[in-house]
Amino acid sequence: MSELNDEFRDSIGTIKKDGKRNWLFPKRPKGRYYNARMIVSIVYLIIFLVLPWIKYEGEPLFLLNFIDRRFILFGKIFWPQDFFIFMVGMLTFIVFIVVFTVAFGRIFCGWVCPQTIFMEMVFRKIEYWIEGDASHQMKLTKGPWNGEKFVRRGGKHLAFFVVSFIIANYFLSYFIGMDKVVAYGRDGILGHLDVLIPLLIFTGIFFFVYSWFREQVCIIVCPYGRLQGVMMDKNTIVVAYDYVRGEIRKHFRKNEVREAGDCVDCLECVKVCPTGIDIRNGTQLECVNCTACIDACDDIMDKFDLKRGLIRYASENNIEKKEKSTYTPRMKAYTVVLCILIGVLVTLLATRKDISATVMRARGMMYQEQPNGQISNLYNIKLLNKTRKELPVTLKLEGGFEGSIKMVGNDLSVHKENVGDGMFFIYADTSVLHQRKNTVQIGIYSAGKKVSTAKTTFFAPNN
Repeated sequence: MSELNDEFRDSIGTIKKDGKRNWLFPKRPKGRYYNARMIVSIVYLIIFLVLPWIKYEGEPLFLLNFIDRRFILFGKIFWPQDFFIFMVGMLTFIVFIVVFTVAFGRIFCGWVCPQTIFMEMVFRKIEYWIEGDASHQMKLTKGPWNGEKFVRRGGKHLAFFVVSFIIANYFLSYFIGMDKVVAYGRDGILGHLDVLIPLLIFTGIFFFVYSWFREQVCIIVCPYGRLQGVMMDKNTIVVAYDYVRGEIRKHFRKNEVREAGDCVDCLECVKVCPTGIDIRNGTQLECVNCTACIDACDDIMDKFDLKRGLIRYASENNIEKKEKSTYTPRMKAYTVVLCILIGVLVTLLATRKDISATVMRARGMMYQEQPNGQISNLYNIKLLNKTRKELPVTLKLEGGFEGSIKMVGNDLSVHKENVGDGMFFIYADTSVLHQRKNTVQIGIYSAGKKVSTAKTTFFAPNN
């Protein structure tokens, strides 16, 4: 690798020496990896387009309603009180990405990142369909503005805008629900400017990103490419060029006696790269591990009767030292942390209660002495129903405290996905009160099943 020219690290492929944008025209990829990515992308897009329509017990299966602070994740309703579960889930996801990056590099970027999937598998395909492959696109760009160029460019951008608008509607449905998106469309979107404005903003962002900004999102905006330099080492499996086998590069004809390396310097790996890099220069920030260069190189190797894999998934040690991939101590440590976080997350989800309750003594009030020799304390109770059904609630004293509970007003009942409150007295005989401050445990029951527990304090006179 020391023989290679490192001048490429002084600049990026999307910027010319004069500082202007170097517009990329990647060649249409084809091959086994591209076909596999197509299958992954189709599954991804089906999930993206179908998920907002799926309901569970009359509610969306997946919803992130930040305005009402109401979140539904695969049928489970979460409220701000459950935010700590969300944080543990996000931390688990981040560690999961770190583990995969340490082991397999930026495989997330190339295979399942939304930016890559929409750019390469949706908008790029529209571009190929309307303007043709890379050579036709370059010719169209350099050519004068005639009828053909106007129709093709105008048609492409119109298609980009329509697709961006569709994506924006689906994107919005994940925040307000597909029912509302459809209802607003039927009512006339002009009557819902509070929804129309965000919808147009989302559409504009998607159109700008996929029609102009494109690969710059991965190179400039996304921090993941910069983080990979910290997380990756010589044992990380990435899309790599086998410089030991490939150098020295030299053109040659089929069946000639080969004295140089297997790289025929055809530049096909560069032509198909969506971020404009030369993978033969080594691992680079701009590489998203999309495998387009692998397919292109394998195709050339087949034509010259050479062994496939000159560009392949491999680690630095695989190539330089011919070592097999190993499960390093670093990977093991990250895996242990990930398993612990998954265990914590599963425990939190399994022990999450359908009703959360807060019991507090009434403000400004101490105990009350009753004529029958009992002492009473007044309490406020606030209940959050996290389920999709109305829950009648009863309270029972537990934990060995002897006494009784009497509600103020009607019995407690909490509407679905709502908050309820009430007031109640706790009565206790003076004979069982041996200290001024007594701990009370209250069991909260619904339909005979205990759903939560709350603790509070019962005050009594000094004995």
